[in-house]
Amino acid sequence: MAIDTNKVQSQAAELSSTCWQIANDLRGGMDASEFKNYILGTIFYRYLSERTEMYMQEILQEDGLSYEEAFANADFKPIVEQWSIEHLGYIIKPENLFRELSRKITKPKDENDKFSVEDYERAIGDLTGSTLGHESEAAFSGLFDDVRLQDTRLGDTVSERTSTIGSVISRIAELDMDLQNHEFDVLGTAYMILIGLFQSNAGKKGGEFFTPVGPSTLCATLATVGLDEAKTVGDCTCGSASMLLDVQKHLTTGKVGHFYGQENNPTTYNLARMNMLMHGVDYQNFTICKGDTIYNDTYGDVKMTVQVCNPPYSLKYDANPALLDDPRYSGVGKLAPKSHADYAFVQHMIYHMDDTDGRVAVLLPHGVLFRGGAEEAIRKNIVKDLNRLDAVIGLPANLFHGTSIPVCILVLKSKRNGNSDNILFIDASKDFIKGKNQNELSDEHIEKIVNAYKERKDIDKFSHVATMEEIKANDYNLNIPRYVDTAEEEEEIDLDEVTGKIKDIDKEIEEVSRSLKKSFDELGLDFPF
Repeated sequence: MAIDTNKVQSQAAELSSTCWQIANDLRGGMDASEFKNYILGTIFYRYLSERTEMYMQEILQEDGLSYEEAFANADFKPIVEQWSIEHLGYIIKPENLFRELSRKITKPKDENDKFSVEDYERAIGDLTGSTLGHESEAAFSGLFDDVRLQDTRLGDTVSERTSTIGSVISRIAELDMDLQNHEFDVLGTAYMILIGLFQSNAGKKGGEFFTPVGPSTLCATLATVGLDEAKTVGDCTCGSASMLLDVQKHLTTGKVGHFYGQENNPTTYNLARMNMLMHGVDYQNFTICKGDTIYNDTYGDVKMTVQVCNPPYSLKYDANPALLDDPRYSGVGKLAPKSHADYAFVQHMIYHMDDTDGRVAVLLPHGVLFRGGAEEAIRKNIVKDLNRLDAVIGLPANLFHGTSIPVCILVLKSKRNGNSDNILFIDASKDFIKGKNQNELSDEHIEKIVNAYKERKDIDKFSHVATMEEIKANDYNLNIPRYVDTAEEEEEIDLDEVTGKIKDIDKEIEEVSRSLKKSFDELGLDFPF
């Protein structure tokens, strides 16, 4: 189904306005970068609450009962609790529903019915507590850890914290958007809006956690060319999980057996799991783990059909020699350098590629294409020995928040499908929409790149199919200008015409000088020239 762009833009504008209003309500003793935890957490709680109501309405329709009535019935209560745990993975009691919390703020029945921040705290505790001992526990564990409702920066007293959090809930309750519409990335959009509002704090490294729509769409599209479905999809630095979710949109059938992700930042790790659930991915169908990908491979022996990734660029790490015993890095005998961990992530993904039809699309700085030393050895291994590199695509500068450098996409395939004797190079560095803060890739730009990847032919100043002989002749240096000549021809200069113009100018200078000398002589002055 086609996405209603106008509706999405309208929702994003409303969300932006609401985020700004909430942020103003929260200003005070709290650092701006922490506002997002309360906003995103509350949006997510509203989603889970509405999902509960929709599900209960569906299953209780034939019984003619409301959720409240069923929960109050001693015979029905254990049944609806079991249904909720098995289908949704959690239980939200009727009195803890988001609309009930909101009602208590705006229309309390009496003094005893008024909202307290402790009501919200109890509601969150009940929700997470309901998952304990169940299959869904891992998916929900710690999801609301960053929503610290006893934090004195929200207010020194319960009354002050109640007022602050009550305003957050009320603002989010006013949002007129269908949270069950999986086409609109509510959390991801809110996250980027908040980064934009507080660039001096939250935005310092915010780009690590959310890949802009254009590059994300491009990676997901390139990694799924010709695929109807994927048994496994992974992202080893998944951030908010936006790229993982993008992959599903670009599969012909939209079917993914299981999603795998890993994220080292605890706040963003929670955001990723929230995002998966808010996009309709059941808790049984995704495994998002917290940990450092380089040192802790949470995938185990899993092989991936599709992997996408936007790792932290040129990450510094200790390059501990013990890592050479890790099967992911043992093939070359050299580790990615301490100052540039880029290839460590690439090697991780190659190790987890499905041997039958594994695909990878990874965003990286251009340095990986030409730097020497250990990176050269790893690059040569990938190209020559493993023969997994399928395409190198150069993108415009300033596409990402927090960095203006141009990046490239490496597309790798376990089966090259007749292209094992060549690598496609594309220079798309000049194709972008110039923005005030960031440049953007339009749908047309993405389509142009994808079509060139599919057609795999030389296009003047845009793409070149380089043979392995060419790659070898360049000592496995993959710098794009070595293969795609984008230099504009300079206009030919007519030397005879230029010489004639110079003679004319000299003649004019001579005539002016004679005239000036005559004037100087009449005035009795020495002519200086």
